[in-house]
Amino acid sequence: MLRIRGTVGDLPVDLTLELDDGDWARLGAQLQAAPAQSAPSVVPARQNDDLWQGAQDVLRNAGQLSGLELLDQLEGLAGDAAAGKRLLVRLRHSAKVKVTSGGDTPLYSWIDAL
Repeated sequence: MLRIRGTVGDLPVDLTLELDDGDWARLGAQLQAAPAQSAPSVVPARQNDDLWQGAQDVLRNAGQLSGLELLDQLEGLAGDAAAGKRLLVRLRHSAKVKVTSGGDTPLYSWIDAL
């Protein structure tokens, strides 16, 4: 028996799996065959806040950037492509940013909050 407890978002999870000997053997074989993967990196909250502030500064200082230019700068700021894409998505949904169609790539514009 395997019990998993925790949360998914705000929802509590309490899951019990019953496995027979054959199930455990197959699971063990899968785990041995699967390549070892590193745990996802956890970014400390302060570093995350600094990255978010930096991402906003990049667009605020430029005024307007194409999606490709902005993504390139965010990847450089964050240190990897995945983190840069997360920042781009966060900017896209920010009330301080206007996104318009710019042909092949969207244009991101900083909106000064008055």
